[in-house]
Amino acid sequence: MQIKQIIAEPLRFHRIVSGHQIEERVVELLAKVGMEAYFMHRYPHEFSGGQRQRIAIARALALEPDFIVADEPVSALDVSVQAQILNLLLELQRKENLTMLFISHDLAVVERISDRIAVMYKGKIIEEASTDTLISSPRHRYTKSLLDSVLEAE
Repeated sequence: MQIKQIIAEPLRFHRIVSGHQIEERVVELLAKVGMEAYFMHRYPHEFSGGQRQRIAIARALALEPDFIVADEPVSALDVSVQAQILNLLLELQRKENLTMLFISHDLAVVERISDRIAVMYKGKIIEEASTDTLISSPRHRYTKSLLDSVLEAE
């Protein structure tokens, strides 16, 4: 399946746009994530991991959501590409007025992108606070141990 079909699928399914409008919308979505229009005629295997992530983000934005879930969106990417994708997500969050649930095991990434953090342990949220508060004054011992493990690794 070409990128055009991948991005257009939610538009078709939900009957948001039709016919020639689909291609226009795909071009617009690709531009939002920093990709050229001609990429729509390529296939996923022709792209790098970072480019594939941009395509996934474009598809997620197709229905103009108010809320998106980003589950480990940069975990398989090298550090420089991670930074590009994180910057893109932050820019889109600001421009599109998006609320984002960002799920990650990488605390440095979480600290960079989050306004608030919820820490989970055994499937339950054990602590939740603003990013600055949680990083500087964790209350739960599990949160403290997570933060200590990051400091030790540095």
